[in-house]
Amino acid sequence: MAKSMQQLIEKAREELSKITGLELSTTIGAVKEEKGWKVTMEMVEKHSIPDQMDILAVYEVILDDDGNVIEFNRTRLRKRVDTEAVEVE
Repeated sequence: MAKSMQQLIEKAREELSKITGLELSTTIGAVKEEKGWKVTMEMVEKHSIPDQMDILAVYEVILDDDGNVIEFNRTRLRKRVDTEAVEVE
């Protein structure tokens, strides 16, 4: 039985934390693609003091329809204090 988007996101969050040993910061997005479900998350790569200097990484996780991780990649790094100009449609 196919999983809902919410179930797939929860599975991606759990699995990426287990695989990398990193703490989840936030889920950025999820979309169904040809290869499977792509879930994009931001993880804390390194805690710093003050926490505005934490290093955050954006990861993309690809899941099949059953929620199995078939691929994951780190795509970006940034300091928590650094913001990106993003256009939201």
